[in-house]
Amino acid sequence: MNATENEGLDGEPSPDSSIDPDTGPERTCIVTRRKGVPDEFIRFVVSPEKVVVPDLRRRLPGRGAWVTAERAVVQEAVKRKSFARAFKAQVEVPPMLADMVDGLLEKDALQALSIANKAGLVVAGAGKVEGSVGPKVPAALVHASDGSLDGTRKLEASVRRRIGGDADAIVRIRNFRSDQLDLALGRTNVIHAAVAGGTASDGFVSRARRLDRYRGSPQAEAVGSARSLED
Repeated sequence: MNATENEGLDGEPSPDSSIDPDTGPERTCIVTRRKGVPDEFIRFVVSPEKVVVPDLRRRLPGRGAWVTAERAVVQEAVKRKSFARAFKAQVEVPPMLADMVDGLLEKDALQALSIANKAGLVVAGAGKVEGSVGPKVPAALVHASDGSLDGTRKLEASVRRRIGGDADAIVRIRNFRSDQLDLALGRTNVIHAAVAGGTASDGFVSRARRLDRYRGSPQAEAVGSARSLED
């Protein structure tokens, strides 16, 4: 087996792979052959039943194949039969693998939001969000994807009036429905929420961003989307 065939699999990095002291060795996408740090990819392994399964936490045993963490690339891996070639074996690949990954990333982000809430870092409701902004600048503002755009505009304008240019540093997250926020926060009719800074909130923001990157429509961002809402 040559070096090119080995690329994208655990344990056998290509000869020119580099080591980062924080993130570890580079990985190579089995579809695009693009190299990068592990956080830019999704690891897949083969179950005992010979089924390809995603390993978001990179903890499952066995050799892993790495795919760029974007829905379109995962779909291409399924279409091209890239997993069979990568693992050099007959494996079963769920036809809806890309949807499975999406669901797992979404669940992971919502669980992180729940943890941040239990840590006392989340307030919900437009009034409470407004009241929380001023003495402190929240790490993120969460707006339900099915909420009123007009209500979001008004809240964003109020936040900017209170803290001015500091509002540009706040991450905006709009990839969860109200009912999903309800379940994560243990409340009803959650449309808007603010997440204070902290280790738990950092985990939520990073997972929400990863979900957006995977979907190919980044919404967990700072300046641009907030200003467009106020225009």
